[in-house]
Amino acid sequence: MDSKSESVLPLWLLREGQFDAWLATQSSAAQRWLRELGFCAQPDQTLLLPDATGAPVAAVAGLGKAAPGLSIWQAAAIADRLSARRYVAAQEWDDADALQLALGFEYAAYRFDRYRGAQAPRRASLERPANVPRTALEGAARSLDLARDWINTPAGDFGPAELASAARQVALENGAEFREWVGEELLTAGFAAIHAVGRASASAPRLLQLRWAPPGGAARRVVLVGKGVCFDSGGLDLKPGAGMALMKKDMGGAAVALALAHRLMSARLGAELWVLIPAVENSIGGNAYRPGDVLATHKGLSVEVGNTDAEGRLVLCDALSLADTQGADLIIDFATLTGAARVALGPELPALFGSDATLVEDLSRAGATEHDPLWPMPLWTPYADELSSKIADLANVAASSFAGAIFGALFLQRFVTATPRWLHIDLYAWNPRERPGRPVGAEPQALRAAFRFLAQRYGIAQAG
Repeated sequence: MDSKSESVLPLWLLREGQFDAWLATQSSAAQRWLRELGFCAQPDQTLLLPDATGAPVAAVAGLGKAAPGLSIWQAAAIADRLSARRYVAAQEWDDADALQLALGFEYAAYRFDRYRGAQAPRRASLERPANVPRTALEGAARSLDLARDWINTPAGDFGPAELASAARQVALENGAEFREWVGEELLTAGFAAIHAVGRASASAPRLLQLRWAPPGGAARRVVLVGKGVCFDSGGLDLKPGAGMALMKKDMGGAAVALALAHRLMSARLGAELWVLIPAVENSIGGNAYRPGDVLATHKGLSVEVGNTDAEGRLVLCDALSLADTQGADLIIDFATLTGAARVALGPELPALFGSDATLVEDLSRAGATEHDPLWPMPLWTPYADELSSKIADLANVAASSFAGAIFGALFLQRFVTATPRWLHIDLYAWNPRERPGRPVGAEPQALRAAFRFLAQRYGIAQAG
């Protein structure tokens, strides 16, 4: 049937405790149909209800024994299981749940098909609930799609130059200023660590900067910093093949920071916004930086390279140092920084560190509300001396094999000394297992949590 001519089906979402009361309001034919097919509102159940001719007239999906409220992941799973039709919510949901419902359908509809010749099959879709502002839904969905596209794209088609083009386009769409330091310009400007990590690549290293202010200006400034390692071979401390397979996603922090900035600017954040992205490829070559090298940094600290595969913190330290000179109220960095964070928390829980315990709690709470969780981790300063070096101000790795995520955060903290509030998010940026509504591939973790947190802290002009 033509999608333009078919009817829009009402969609009921039911918990097990609601089902019997709802069932009693249905026709006897519908009751027989539901009982015959064993529908009892379990979370993996979806069903079309037919009329006397067999044509579908409604749909019903189970939420199981879930607590009150809806999550984007419940909605995405339901959308993935429903037949490819247009639906409308049959129940009224409060504003927060309605947005989660609508966004879940948008999330499930995403497919990365840049390299596929065949057109992607049609997916289930949902009429926007009346209490979900169009700008809020479109802004949230667009930011998630942008980040997923960037992370999913292979490094051969999305290196430092292409990441710069994406950042320039985001700036253009939102009336932000864009600047970049490329190649030898990094050395002139004092960003020697970024240059060292990326100089062996055929695509020149660069530092990207976006600057934006809301109409009328703002009293406070927020700086987002994203790790933009577009591919990480490990450098001369070469990764094994299995460790290199997913390294196109090592710019996941930059993707989240840039997509978050797009959403914040679109919603008119009530603060000035800067974005800094060191964009490099950690490659092998005759001019690659080496284990044992000592690198100068923008902060003025010298760093001994203990491992070239700990490159993320080296490019971030220059960007964080620049951010720290800008009088910001808050700096947040996003980075696929350590495997140790994944050993500790797995792929679904980004590690959250911060210099302000209240803000760590606020961001963690925002993540729980958005079903975009983060797990607070300690900046355990007694470990800091393990980053010492005999020939430089500090080393980029510790001799200890323990607490790798904490060492990474402690290293970065050395470069944020003037800004009163700093948050560091060590994320995975990838969904490694197939789930309904969540295919294997890019996962822009912490984006929705950070948007809610910043919108609450600084305000937004548009409903978010």
